[in-house]
Amino acid sequence: MPTIELGKYLTEKSERYHACLEACVECVVACEVCAEECLSEDDVAMMRECIRRCRDCVESCVSCVILLSRGSDRATELCRACAEACEACAEECSRHDDDHCQRCAEACRRCAEECRKIAA
Repeated sequence: MPTIELGKYLTEKSERYHACLEACVECVVACEVCAEECLSEDDVAMMRECIRRCRDCVESCVSCVILLSRGSDRATELCRACAEACEACAEECSRHDDDHCQRCAEACRRCAEECRKIAA
């Protein structure tokens, strides 16, 4: 299975964020797939909140990836907000039995955990 080794791109300044970067990237992919799959459901209206939460989570995670990659000192504030978005998405996704929702919820929980470490 192909993997992206983000560590080879990190600098001394951003290396401390490696685990959080990995979790954010994984979460972006999981949320994008989940939202896309939700749009294919027979009852899209039932999945509306799931799609919204996934979209919010993606935007938060992408912003975190950008700041974490730079080693920005603003990362702590953004990681706090990202953790909240990820937790909200995980809560919503876990309400649905679909595999894509369950995988997304798991990725969101992991990302929230890593973001909380940075925000602490």
